[in-house]
Amino acid sequence: MLDLRSDTVTLPSAAMRATIAGANVGDDVYGEDPSINALEKRVAELLGKEDALLCSSGTQSNLLGIMSHCRNGEEYIVGQEYHTYRYEAGGAAVLGSVVPQTIEVEVDGTLSLETIKQRIKPDDPHFPITRLLAFENTHAGQLIDQAYFDKARILADHNGLSMHLDGARLPNAAIASGRSMTELAASFDSVSLCCSKGLGAPVGSLLAGSEELIARARRWRKMVGGGMRQAGFVAVAIDYALTHQFERIQDDHDNAEWLFEQLSELLANTEAKVRYSGTNMTFVDLSESMNADGLRELMAQHDIKLPGGQKLRLVCHLDVSRKQLERFIELFKQWLNDGR
Repeated sequence: MLDLRSDTVTLPSAAMRATIAGANVGDDVYGEDPSINALEKRVAELLGKEDALLCSSGTQSNLLGIMSHCRNGEEYIVGQEYHTYRYEAGGAAVLGSVVPQTIEVEVDGTLSLETIKQRIKPDDPHFPITRLLAFENTHAGQLIDQAYFDKARILADHNGLSMHLDGARLPNAAIASGRSMTELAASFDSVSLCCSKGLGAPVGSLLAGSEELIARARRWRKMVGGGMRQAGFVAVAIDYALTHQFERIQDDHDNAEWLFEQLSELLANTEAKVRYSGTNMTFVDLSESMNADGLRELMAQHDIKLPGGQKLRLVCHLDVSRKQLERFIELFKQWLNDGR
């Protein structure tokens, strides 16, 4: 099976499963799970923060981050296409009564700092209080220049704002930039690190920040049902992934770039558009005349899963090999030759 829909579909290796089976666990709600305690300490250090908190998902760690920065009636400024606004079911607004102020995302994945300045609310009882800037790195697979975040930090400090980073694919950003995650997280007051994507852990995310912020987040986590008791089994899987599956993310980037090169050549004389994100994603925008459903049906016959729609996001991960991608290209060529 080749699944190019997302890097969330990875399965734990035999070695990771053995590590999970041998986990030393306790009751985390009492703070007594040694595997979780060790992981939280490790991730806090990796991100250059005082403390960290294990969460069930990236959606939960982002939610806890926003709600720990903002009180009800306050707002966070966020990209219209950023995950914390568009793909997390409105949790901050529904559960935290935190108002999202959205801004269109620039081509390079950033938010216009000038627009942010214009959207920060004045001190007036008519308006929600602007409290937080929420960013992500990577965005749609694109690495965001660290110099941009340094400038955003200056803007935030000048206006008394905090900054949160959705680092769902921060390991990809670290590999692509050649910088440590500590460096990439330095501009932010809180960072959400999802471990079930490029790292290949089966589940789990961590929120990192100051001791004070993580204490608030821990209380919110309990309130939303996130106390997971003997979750050390999750923690050791993440710890294994950080140790053994971090550097290999470069393979995913190389595979995605190879895929981009092959598809660009195949689609050169068509109206389709192909682009490479710079990390582990290649995008193919098929023209309306192309039978995307037929492509999916052909691939499904050969145990290959693709996303829906005319715009295909093809994501490489640890369960994708170059040999599998070569087979995918052969079938894609067959689909083109058969008249699409």
